[in-house]
Amino acid sequence: MALLINKTDKNVLKQRLKEENIQRKTISFYRYVNIPNPKELRDELFKAWSGFNCFGRIYLAEEGINAQMNVPESAWDDFLKQLHAIPYFAGVPIKHAVDGNGKSFYKLIIKVRTKIVSDGINDERFDPSNTGRYLNAAEFNKVIEDENTIVVDMRNHYESEVGRFDRAFCPDADTFREELPLVIDHLKGQEDKKILMYCTGGIRCEKASAYFKHKGFNDVNHLQGGIIQYAKEIKEQNLESKFKGINFVFDERIGERITSDILSECHQCGKACDTHVNCKNDDCHLLFIQCADCAEKMQGCCTPECMHIAALPIEEQRELRKGRVKNGPECLSVYKSRLRPNLKDVLKNNLSLK
Repeated sequence: MALLINKTDKNVLKQRLKEENIQRKTISFYRYVNIPNPKELRDELFKAWSGFNCFGRIYLAEEGINAQMNVPESAWDDFLKQLHAIPYFAGVPIKHAVDGNGKSFYKLIIKVRTKIVSDGINDERFDPSNTGRYLNAAEFNKVIEDENTIVVDMRNHYESEVGRFDRAFCPDADTFREELPLVIDHLKGQEDKKILMYCTGGIRCEKASAYFKHKGFNDVNHLQGGIIQYAKEIKEQNLESKFKGINFVFDERIGERITSDILSECHQCGKACDTHVNCKNDDCHLLFIQCADCAEKMQGCCTPECMHIAALPIEEQRELRKGRVKNGPECLSVYKSRLRPNLKDVLKNNLSLK
């Protein structure tokens, strides 16, 4: 029987990816479609895509599929043939990464979930198929020029921080399910105005557009294929990019640069910077923005405490983690979700850095 999970150490897998000399395509796709038995399909896909040497993060649910992955160029035709032969995914649109860097994922993960996008919606009357109007890049650029149009970023705060469209309302949210009620509250009383939404690849906007229509908004529009497809179209059609900065992506690259604009600053020193990193202390792993100078000074960590822990032998680090409750009072992962530290103040108040 084939092994349907990957048990190799992640550092080994990352090194293999770094050293391999084959070319890969980084892609994403999604589709809302009724899948009666996602667990069975999950195993079928894992066997096939492992055989093609594909890597990625794929979510399956009874409501559809959400996939971000990379595929060896040598297996591309076979992969597409196999994918489109599955009735649920026949003709599914594929979005290609802007930078063409195939070093995006280092292993294959396929998970079955309740929903492909966690939305917190528990209304049986809600019809996710009743979506808003799709706009391509040229149409989006035209509509966004109208000052009466309300532009909404349907991504998380750390995504919009490094890249966004002008005039966009960017909710201070950590998750899509947190964001939906925030946007509804922001738009209250403007049900008849033109709403223009965007997200990374289109999957969140598609569901959000249906939800906003369900909530009584009458002119709901969203960017087809998201920022990923938008960047491709403006390049092919020589259009002005109304999106500025970096498009945050959920893989090893973390971000794709769309324009040279830097909209954010280093969270530690305030220098103009839009480089996201994860704290080198694996028991923290905070996602934050860090410039090259601070990365060198802080050894890739967010605080002096994390520097100290990350410098310990790995056996001591593991010993420290024993007995901790995930996100509990004794866990070093204190900077999760809404608990965002002001790293400037943390460093300013730490005498050891003076």
